[in-house]
Amino acid sequence: MSAAPNPGRRPPPKPPARRFGLLWATRYVLPTVVCLVGVVLFAVNPGDNLEGSAAIVGAGLSIALLNVLFRFGVQSDRDRDREAAARRYFDTHGYWPDERHLHR
Repeated sequence: MSAAPNPGRRPPPKPPARRFGLLWATRYVLPTVVCLVGVVLFAVNPGDNLEGSAAIVGAGLSIALLNVLFRFGVQSDRDRDREAAARRYFDTHGYWPDERHLHR
């Protein structure tokens, strides 16, 4: 039983479709393309481009890792906001939001 993240308020608006497409491309397409470029460069000339290809693949993996870390940070902020809302509710009503069924 979990409480609503912001009781009595509307949920935040959803991002426009174009913004979602750009976000999806940044999260998934960009790191994949960068890694594939590194692999293709190595496949074309494996003897000379080992370090360069590895660096490009590493850059693609770094982009992916930064996206993951950013998402963890955003999730942490949402959790903190939910906790603050629950504490405000407790201060106002004297019980936690998920205990509403006990206080009717």
